Amino acid sequence: MHLDDLRARLGGELALSEWVTVSPEMVGQFADATGDHQFIHVDPVRAAQTPFGGPVAHGFLTLSLLAGHFMTGGGFPALEGVRMVVNYGLNRVRFIAPVPVGGRLRNRATLLNVEDGPGYAQLTVANTIELEGSEKPAATAETVMRVYL
Repeated sequence: MHLDDLRARLGGELALSEWVTVSPEMVGQFADATGDHQFIHVDPVRAAQTPFGGPVAHGFLTLSLLAGHFMTGGGFPALEGVRMVVNYGLNRVRFIAPVPVGGRLRNRATLLNVEDGPGYAQLTVANTIELEGSEKPAATAETVMRVYL
């Protein structure tokens, strides 16, 4: 897909990723990487005594999937003539529903804006991270990416 084809999708759905299972191993690795070992994430016995009824994924783990699994798992169209894509930032992040460990997530992305810069295009994408079986999304966030041409 060319960047001009992408512009034609402005305001419409850009991508729908594959489902990703949030495994206990993934949560443990994220806890180790960030130093966030709060019991609601890593201690099934204590977490079962909370309103969540069991361990839940870190909100930032859910958000971090936007940079990897959701982009590579069928979630973002390949663009021709691109040297690299970098994360430029986030807007309006909200963690709406807790993600139980073992839950499945996918991302629904809508293209909000394309701005041209010198040698790059900046994309703003609205992301709704859906939690399988939940009426509410796990999270929403606008990502800003720079696509270097």
